[in-house]
This record gives sequence, C-alpha cells and structure tokens, in this order.
Amino acid sequence: MLFVSGVGAALLAGCGAENPAGKAGERGSAGPAEVGFVVVRPTDVPSTVELPGRVTAYQMSEVRPQVAGIVRRRFFREGSIVHQGDTLYQIDPSVYQAQAAQAEANLQSARASAEAARIRAERYRPLAQAQAVSEQDYTDALAQSRQAAAAVAQNNAQLRSAEISLRFTRVPAPITGRVGRSLITEGSLVTTNQAEPMTVIQRLDPIYVDIQQSSAQLLALRRTPTGGQPVAASAAAHLKLEDGSDFGYTGTVRFTEVMVDPDTGTVTLRASFPNPEGILLPGMFVRAMLMQSVSRQAYLIPQAALIRDPRGGASVW
Repeated sequence: MLFVSGVGAALLAGCGAENPAGKAGERGSAGPAEVGFVVVRPTDVPSTVELPGRVTAYQMSEVRPQVAGIVRRRFFREGSIVHQGDTLYQIDPSVYQAQAAQAEANLQSARASAEAARIRAERYRPLAQAQAVSEQDYTDALAQSRQAAAAVAQNNAQLRSAEISLRFTRVPAPITGRVGRSLITEGSLVTTNQAEPMTVIQRLDPIYVDIQQSSAQLLALRRTPTGGQPVAASAAAHLKLEDGSDFGYTGTVRFTEVMVDPDTGTVTLRASFPNPEGILLPGMFVRAMLMQSVSRQAYLIPQAALIRDPRGGASVW
C-alpha cells in the first residue's frame, strides 16, 4: 500500500459507459458494466527505518590484581557464569600474612606504650598540683601520653592496610556474568594494576545494541512536515541477525547520543534487548528496525492505483 498525505478521495478502480438506447439491440441484454471502488480514509502511518548495529555487553569488567604475587590457583571454569564476589584466583598470601602479623605485633606494642604513658601522666597531675614535680615534667608526660595514643592509631591503620592487602590475594568477581578465557595460568607472576587483565567478565542478559544512524537522516527526519521527533526513549526495536533471521525478542531504545561522530558522521542510538538464550554476542553485526516518525492524516491506496507520467508526476486511478 502507498500513502498520500493530505488528500481525501474515493478511488475508482474502473469505469464503464451507459449503453445508449439506440444501440440496445447491438449489445443484447447485457446490463451496465460493474465497477469497483475503494474508500480511503485518513490514518496515522508509522515510518520505519532499518539501520546497522553492533552488539555490546550490558556490563563488562576486566579483572586485574590489586597486589603482586604468584598465582597459586584458578577457581572458575572458562565460559561459565560467575557471581559477584566469587573468588576467581588465589595469589600466594604468605608475604601478606607475615606483614599482617607484624602490623598486629606493632599495634600491641604501641598500645602497651600508650598505657604506660597514660598512667604516668595521670600520676604526675596531682604531684604537679601539689608542686611536688615541676609543671614542665607534667606537661612532658602528658605530651608523651598523647604521642603514644597517636602511635596506636597509626599502627592500627597499618594493620588494616595489611589486612586489606591480604584479602586482595583472593581475586573476586566484580560483577555477575559470563567469564571468558583465563589470560594467566597458575604459577604466573602478577603485579598491581598490570596492563593485561587476568580475565574478562561480561553480562549478556540483558544486552545492548549500538545502532548507527547518519546525521543527514536525522536532519531530514526533523525537517519532514509529517515527521516526528527522532526515536523516543520508549521506542520499540526489532532485530535481524546476520543470517537474515528475526531475533525473537523486542528491545527498547534507551537513549540517543547528543553528538555526531566526526569520523563516521553518525549518531549512536543504544537499545537494550533480553538475551536469555545467549544468541546475541558482543561484536555481532545486526540490523535494527525502528519506528522513527508517524505521518498524520495520510491516505493509503493500492500500489497498482498509482500511475506516473514521463516527468514523474503521480496520478491515481
């Protein structure tokens, strides 16, 4: 069906002339020729566009160590689903256990010194009031007590830091998702904030599709008298996979970029789709069908009724 905007008419599919009375005998008993017609009424016609897109993971996390050491064990199976907080790797904890034990001993020593300094300051106070010792001696004792208390707080912080480093020897999963292949093996040396990740976790359900539309198309859409705004945040989207088959789930356009890519001249639209079977994979090429505008008061007519002259002018029969 074709649509003609702003035109209302009854479409005649054919016509016939009445049989003159003087020639009735020539035609015999045949009656008037039957004609068919189609009544067209104004309606809203959506404008659908098909655009290329790439599948992107909903969440992705590159797992890196936060402490240095030798990897002793890997706990996950490559390609499986891991949950946030699950231990993925065990780094040799012996060095960090020793550091934590030393920090604990230093804290106990600082607490003992602080207690002795506090008692001494308390004993000097009545003696200073009775002028049995000088005010300077009491002041020094009080300062030593406060310094000892500060040393306790400092050693306590060092103990917490050592415990954190010890906890980081167990490398956890930062998100829930499907874990990829392990990029390191048992016995490998890892360092803090190394460039190469240990593995990559991706959340694939739901999943994003980044759709590319040229800025010229968006501009033409906005300037069309019957065109609506570009895809709204609640616009539905459908996908065709690389083999031409339809993806069985309907997605939703979440947002449209507010800038044009200077290299490609396109604007990115991001849609989210449910992906319970894991059919969509990051990097996959797809085609997305979106409804971007609605033509108001348009008239739908049969394709065969539209005739064009040599100059391209249209007429309807």
